[in-house]
Amino acid sequence: MFDDVQNADGALFDQYPRNVVRKTQELLRSKGIADSAKVLVELEFYVFDSVEYGCGTTDSFYRVASAEGLGDAFERQSHFGKHQDYHRLPPEDRYADFRNAAVRLMEDVGIAVKYHHHEVGASQLEIELDFMDLLKAADGVCLAKWILKAVADKMGLKVTLMPKPLYEMPGNGMHVHQFLEKGGRSIFLGDELHGLSRSGLAYIAGLLEHSITGSLMAFTNPSTNSFRRLVPGYEVPIAATFAKGSRTAAVRIPSYLARDEVRMEYRTGDASANIYFMLAAMVLAGLDGIERNLDPIAMGFGNPNPETAQVFPLNLHAVMEGLEKDNAYLAPAFPKKLMELWIRKKNDEATHVYNAPVPQEYELYF
Repeated sequence: MFDDVQNADGALFDQYPRNVVRKTQELLRSKGIADSAKVLVELEFYVFDSVEYGCGTTDSFYRVASAEGLGDAFERQSHFGKHQDYHRLPPEDRYADFRNAAVRLMEDVGIAVKYHHHEVGASQLEIELDFMDLLKAADGVCLAKWILKAVADKMGLKVTLMPKPLYEMPGNGMHVHQFLEKGGRSIFLGDELHGLSRSGLAYIAGLLEHSITGSLMAFTNPSTNSFRRLVPGYEVPIAATFAKGSRTAAVRIPSYLARDEVRMEYRTGDASANIYFMLAAMVLAGLDGIERNLDPIAMGFGNPNPETAQVFPLNLHAVMEGLEKDNAYLAPAFPKKLMELWIRKKNDEATHVYNAPVPQEYELYF
C-alpha cells in the first residue's frame, strides 16, 4: 500500500519519504528551471539457492550457495568463471525464469521495465526500469524490490540487493540515469562537452561537489556495506570524475545514445539507500550546481585518471560527518529533524559494524 502521511492537523508530515520527493518536485517547478526530473533506475542483485548467516560474541559467519557455481555443493558444476557471466544465456543462466516471472508482475502493476539480463558475477542479475517521474520511480523501485523477494520466496530462492554480499565478487550498484525536462524537452541537451548544455554540466558539478563532501553519499550510500563495494576495481567509481562511456567514472555520459537522448548516469549509489531520499538528494545537489553555475572542468572533475582525481569519503562515519557540515542545499525538502535522526541512526549502525572483528582479522592477527 502506498499512502500519504499527515500530521493530526492535516498538514503533510515533512519527514515522510514521499513528501520529501514532493517538495523536491515543487522546488524544481517554483524556480522555473524545469517542469520535472526524469530518472531511470537500474536494479542489480544476487540470487542464491540457500543463505545462512549469524553473529554473536563467540562466532560470526555467512554462507551462501548457488546453482551457478557458488558454494561447495555447486562449485564443480559451473563451467564458467565467477566474473564472466555478463549477458549469460540459459541454461548457464539458471535464473532467467525467475527474472521473467518477476518482470511480468512488475509490468502488470504498471512498472515500466526497459530490459533485464544476467550481470557480471555468478548469480548476479539486473533489471533496468525505464524513465519515470521522480515519485513514480521511487514507488516503482520499492514495489519492484518487494516483487523480487516475493517471487524468489515462491521459487525457494533468496534475493539480496545489498551492495557487497560476497568477498572478491562484483558489487551491486543502483545506477540512476537522469535529466531535467522543461516543455517536454531535456534541458541537458546542448553543444558543450559530450553534447551537454551548460545546465547539464553544472548539474553534474553539483552532484560531484556534494559527493566529495560526503553529504550526498549519506543518502546514496548509507550503509557500512556500501563501502565494501566502493573499492578499486570491479568497475566501481570511487573518485569525483565524469566521462563519456566510462564505467569507472562516478558520472557517466552513456556513449550508446543518439544525440537527442543525452543524459547522465550517477553510478556511485546502491540499493541500501532509501530510494525517495536518494532521488530527492541527487536532484537537489544537481539543482544547486545549476543555480551556482558550477563548471565541472574548472573544478577538476574531468580528470580521466581516478588515481589522481579527488576521492570520495569511503566510510559511513565520514559521510555522516559530511552531511552535518554540508546540508544547506537539502534544506528546502529535507527537514532538519529528519537529517538529525538519519545521522544518529546511521552512526549507530556504523559503530555496531566497525566495533566487531571480522574473520579476515583473525587470519591476519590472531
